[in-house]
Amino acid sequence: MAHAFAGGTSAICRCPHDPGRAALVSRPRHRLRVLASSLPTPAIEGQGVELSVTTRRGRVLPVLKDCSLRVPPGQLWMLLGPNGCGKSTLLKVLAGFLNPSSGTVYINRPCSYVFQNPDHQVVMPTVESDVAFGLGKLNLSLDEVRSRVSQSLDAVGMLSYSQRPIQTLSGGQKQRVAIAGALAEASKVLLLDELTTFLDEYDQMGVIKAVRKSVGAGGEVSALWVTHRLEELRYADGAIYMEDGQTIIQGDVSTISKYIKKKQARYFGHFEL
Repeated sequence: MAHAFAGGTSAICRCPHDPGRAALVSRPRHRLRVLASSLPTPAIEGQGVELSVTTRRGRVLPVLKDCSLRVPPGQLWMLLGPNGCGKSTLLKVLAGFLNPSSGTVYINRPCSYVFQNPDHQVVMPTVESDVAFGLGKLNLSLDEVRSRVSQSLDAVGMLSYSQRPIQTLSGGQKQRVAIAGALAEASKVLLLDELTTFLDEYDQMGVIKAVRKSVGAGGEVSALWVTHRLEELRYADGAIYMEDGQTIIQGDVSTISKYIKKKQARYFGHFEL
């Protein structure tokens, strides 16, 4: 189910321009840095995205600095980096919840944002009613609504839970219901904000498998998953690494994993006696 974000913004992001792809800002200033060539038209693309905030004393503080990224269609990519480096902020810019100060963002639509805490968006009485809630605005027949709900629940392994009360579900099961709601609305892009933060290992694996299956089915869905857990990287098709409000490197899983491990080795090497 889609619910209001702070300030009245919808949790399901509806890009307001072109029906196929949405331009959130159109002031490109920087070249895109990627470790690949001959790339297909991306599902998500950002170039030179910057965001600054002004304090009460009038001081301008940069939050995002020259962030560029490119996520291919039909793939699961992860956005990694230390806590506080700007990962979730960049995801909110991509979703349209925050307006960047400069740069360009393009994203396939419809797109859906799934929150870190499932209780912020899964609130209907039953699993089935929660997944069906967002379909009310699409003018579908009852048979089509039932079909979409069943297919999306099946895609995340929750079809047998369709009549279960929401309050009886675990955190991971609620996250899978939230993902099912996005799939029911035929979302082309899933923006996922640290879905496994509050989950135990069992629920963590359930959510990862649900996303992996959703992205792998037909190649129509792409996903960008924010995480700080390096062990989740092995389930991705590619990744972007951030530090201090900047996108540092983007590429395949092996490249990003080696880059992060080298940084960790250099850091801990300073403490060797």
